Amino acid sequence: MSETIPYQALANLVLALHVALVAFVVLGLLVVVLGNLRGWHWVNNRWFRLAHLATILVVVAEAWLGIVCPLTTLEMWLRAQGGATTYTGSFIQYWLQSVLYFNLPAWVFILAYTLFGALVLASFWLFPPRFRGGGK
Repeated sequence: MSETIPYQALANLVLALHVALVAFVVLGLLVVVLGNLRGWHWVNNRWFRLAHLATILVVVAEAWLGIVCPLTTLEMWLRAQGGATTYTGSFIQYWLQSVLYFNLPAWVFILAYTLFGALVLASFWLFPPRFRGGGK
């Protein structure tokens, strides 16, 4: 059995975590908006909303500072340790380019992340999270 299997398995685990975080950010905003329109009170749970806001703010900060996501860096390092090829750029940029065949400059992703972060902040104003009354 090859010594590279643990590295590739760990890289795949990091990739799965990364995909889960992307889904949390994107779907989280959709859940907040739709949930409030449908009267689902749980979508305004303070911990859910703060975790969602914090996650997108980290993404926006990384984009503005030109930092590659640590999860992308870890995944690429694990793949390199296992002898697999790695990709360059950010996780989102790589997969969007792979799926959509777009070769976009970094500023497009910075703008997209910033606008999405602004939407999440706007959702705090339009649908304020519950900070009192149990926060359940």
